[in-house]
Amino acid sequence: MAGVSISNVQKGYGAVQVLHGVDIDVADGEFLTLVGPSGCGKSTLLRMIAGLEEISGGTVSIGGRVVNDLAPKDRNIAMVFQNYALYPHMTVRESMAFSMKLKRADVAATAARVDEAAVILGLTPLLDRRPKELSGGQRQRVAMGRAIIRDPLVFLFDKPLSNLDAKLRVQMRAEIKALHQRLGTTVIYVTHDQVEAMTMADRIVVMRDGRIEQIGTPLDLFDFPVNRFVAGFIGSPSMNFLEGHVTGGEFALAGGTLTLPVPQATPDGPCTIGLRPEHIAQTREGDGLVHVVEPMGSETQVIVKLAGADVVCVARERLALRPGDRIGIAPAGKVHVFNPVTGMAQG
Repeated sequence: MAGVSISNVQKGYGAVQVLHGVDIDVADGEFLTLVGPSGCGKSTLLRMIAGLEEISGGTVSIGGRVVNDLAPKDRNIAMVFQNYALYPHMTVRESMAFSMKLKRADVAATAARVDEAAVILGLTPLLDRRPKELSGGQRQRVAMGRAIIRDPLVFLFDKPLSNLDAKLRVQMRAEIKALHQRLGTTVIYVTHDQVEAMTMADRIVVMRDGRIEQIGTPLDLFDFPVNRFVAGFIGSPSMNFLEGHVTGGEFALAGGTLTLPVPQATPDGPCTIGLRPEHIAQTREGDGLVHVVEPMGSETQVIVKLAGADVVCVARERLALRPGDRIGIAPAGKVHVFNPVTGMAQG
């Protein structure tokens, strides 16, 4: 096992700059997730750590050793790709053992490690099958098994669950997290799904346009986002943003009658507030017009039109609401305040 240090890492393709001086320290044994919208540079950064992309500037260190000029095979990392990258003519056993075969490792020792990894991942009954005989989840476990038997210093995952259906993604999330807890190896995991990031990571790095917006634990990012971008990206459904004006510690919605208290440190003037859908209470009377009702079983999601804005509310109880009903809303949790120009958090 080893920590990973990323210091002022930059990447450019000609005049196009993709990464702008990224700094991250990943602790030994940590599960770190890189998350952000498509095109933010997270997969490029992962490939640079793996040695699959050249580093334009800065340094990447693994276990205290700078690896900028090392070939991927010499970095002692294992990477699991989005498309599994399994050889169609090889059985599961052969695929998992292939990297050890290239190293001319002892045959008996390799077989023992394949069997051990197969037990961990529940692949023992599948060892003689080929990829075409496996489901998507089984193929993903084979790709993970191929990485495990190498006993790497660092695991790199590049959107490994993107090709799976919703139910299988939930199952595989739990399997990857349990695998990390069992092996204790450093993991750097790339995803555009913030639910994956929230449920799996020790810490999350939120990226946008090749820069880091915030690094923190899942709950820190959820409770204390540093700006509007992070607040809107972390959390599902996304945070609601309302534009208005603050006077004397009270927020008034632009074009509407909604008023609510804000933190005392909030200065008077134009303001954007953020309300988590689960932090909004519904009242039977008010100026909100119910637009959509989505029963989810354990909760109900309601979209309310208020002064031209769509406000998403999540209630844990089953609400007897229909489109066209009039209701009111009120904060039932933290009110987030953001500068309307810079988007930075206030208060």
